[in-house]
Amino acid sequence: MADDLFALAKSAMRRAHAPYSRFPVGAALRTTDGRIFSGCNVEIVSFPEGWCAETTAIGHLVMDGGGRIAEIAVVAEKLPLCSPCGGCRQRIAEFASPETKVHLCDIDGGVRETVTMGELLPRAFATDNLS
Repeated sequence: MADDLFALAKSAMRRAHAPYSRFPVGAALRTTDGRIFSGCNVEIVSFPEGWCAETTAIGHLVMDGGGRIAEIAVVAEKLPLCSPCGGCRQRIAEFASPETKVHLCDIDGGVRETVTMGELLPRAFATDNLS
């Protein structure tokens, strides 16, 4: 089932605005209710400002009313397995559970490894700790 997310992430990656790093990244996520959102990284001249592909996809999720992430795929043009950066790990954790699947993809081979958010970000800063 992650193959469709890989295809959407790869398509989003091709729309990346990465003139400074020349490191295009794409992400696609599926919510627990089956909606799918994708995004690409967008750089600006005030580098390293800008936002990551995962952030863009989460922004689309929020604009569509929010929800919980069931799984997410990430792909980069120049990296065989692209793992979300630290900031994106925390952003994903905001809308996910420790069991949420994170698919690490290779541009030519698709999903190469699947890990959970709990494995990627143990002891995440959780919003339920703020109550």
